[in-house]
Amino acid sequence: MSDTQFDVNKYIRAQFFPQMWCPGCGHGTVMGALLRAIHDLGLENDDVSVVSGIGCSSRISGYLDFNTAHTMHGRALPTATGIKLANPNLKVIVPFGDGDSTAIGGNHFIHACRRNIDITAIVMNNRIYGMTGGQYSPMSGRGVKASTAPYGVPDESFDLVELAKGAGASFVARTTVYHAKEAQNTIKKAIEHKGFSVVEILSMCPTQFGRKNKAGEAPQMMEWYKDNTVPMGSKKLADNPDLIQRGVFVDDNERLEYCTAYQELVIDKVMKKG
Repeated sequence: MSDTQFDVNKYIRAQFFPQMWCPGCGHGTVMGALLRAIHDLGLENDDVSVVSGIGCSSRISGYLDFNTAHTMHGRALPTATGIKLANPNLKVIVPFGDGDSTAIGGNHFIHACRRNIDITAIVMNNRIYGMTGGQYSPMSGRGVKASTAPYGVPDESFDLVELAKGAGASFVARTTVYHAKEAQNTIKKAIEHKGFSVVEILSMCPTQFGRKNKAGEAPQMMEWYKDNTVPMGSKKLADNPDLIQRGVFVDDNERLEYCTAYQELVIDKVMKKG
């Protein structure tokens, strides 16, 4: 635990500010929660690697003064896997969007869950492709309007928590940008967990999602998270089962972590044969 006062300037590349996110975007709140979690853990900048793909959310890697990589669309997790295997002592964190993680990167996502490699994946779910024109994503949901679905999306959306659980992630959680302190504490738990951690953070996009779906500006979208999400097991679910649950759904410390399994394989079998 860090006992020093939080100083954001320690963690950012100030020359790249002001940042490029639209007014009201939730990604800045996620970045703030991430930095406060890192500060709480007392991690030094060189202890951390942040890897991202392509999208509004993926700009985070460029803004932060850690060991960072801005990779190809959908390929953040393979890059992060290589970094983690090369240096298992690093805390490797992958902040990316719902499209980057579950569409073009969906195959990598499920196999990272299956391997249980010690990486923290933060999925900023704004239910839209924000940077590239407002196309719908696998998280948009039926009826949502987007530039590629002007009359409404015909597809059901993924439930990211269930997807991560089913694929084998050993830490799975969900929170929102409205619950910023909760997000900070959840990210902290995820980083501390030894295994593949998935934190879904519901994050608003007023520019693309909000306008097309008449969801209002950022304050109204924040209110929606307040009114339509509840802690796990809330009694309110009995009256309204459509409420979205927040919390830690999986925290399994018994599964073997992938880097450990790989090292055991190399030392116990490969090197002994050599």
